[in-house]
Amino acid sequence: MLIQDSIAFHNVVELEPAPGLGSGFRLQRFPATLRDCLGFKHHTRGRFFAQRASGCELRFVTAGPFVRVTLSAQETDATVIVYRGDHAHSRHTLPAGVVTSLFLEDPAWFSQVEPAMLRPHRFAPQVWRLLFNQDAQVAYHHIDSFGHALRPPAPGETPARTWLAYGSSITFGANTLHAPNAYVQHAALRLGVDVLNQGLPGSCLCEPEIADHLAARGGWDFATLELGVNLVELATPDEFESRARHFISTLHHARPDALLFVLNIFPNRADHLRDRSALAAVNTPLFNSIIPR
Repeated sequence: MLIQDSIAFHNVVELEPAPGLGSGFRLQRFPATLRDCLGFKHHTRGRFFAQRASGCELRFVTAGPFVRVTLSAQETDATVIVYRGDHAHSRHTLPAGVVTSLFLEDPAWFSQVEPAMLRPHRFAPQVWRLLFNQDAQVAYHHIDSFGHALRPPAPGETPARTWLAYGSSITFGANTLHAPNAYVQHAALRLGVDVLNQGLPGSCLCEPEIADHLAARGGWDFATLELGVNLVELATPDEFESRARHFISTLHHARPDALLFVLNIFPNRADHLRDRSALAAVNTPLFNSIIPR
């Protein structure tokens, strides 16, 4: 877990200086050396989708009743959903190109309800969590606890198990109204686990470099690998099988103790195309037959 200024940056591996925004640091799910080599054949869109902050969170605990967090968004406005523990606190918009401060106060109703109501399902109620929407490109600038003690969450205040989710736009959470609506967020809530969202919309291409990176990074207990849909019009069945087998074996050899759940292609338009000779229509069932082998 990356820690800076007593904040735990969840699903973040690098804090990269934000160009043109003074002292800000962009939240990056993948290191720059990996992002800049993503792609297969002519398809390199993963290089910019890797910079989107889907599933990234700022997490901290403060002894004070209020805190100020300063952030900014690049390119487009970003949405921040704030939680205290498992409980929704507030929703905020970060205007693109504007450094914005969020002043957050303890929820008044926390002191008005039975303590059992706040009992954590996943997160302890004292943990502040700032979750960014899937397409956000955001930078962290500063936190002010107004002299009160500030620290990252301690063991026991966050889920004991962590799920690593790699896949396409479905895993990424593309087109969901808010970040918590993504299927991985719903599934993590139901399972009582944390989740590292490593989805790359339209760009889940099973690059060997991604496999090496995920195999080497710590902090996860089991993984889902949602493979195939972004390669049906790029790769031959043999190419897909080679890439998928290498990807799966790389993670398995690095983490033989971890369960790997490999998902084939979810039902989509390719199953219903009028032109059954279209590449997506031809390759989808072939790719789906490869995954169970």
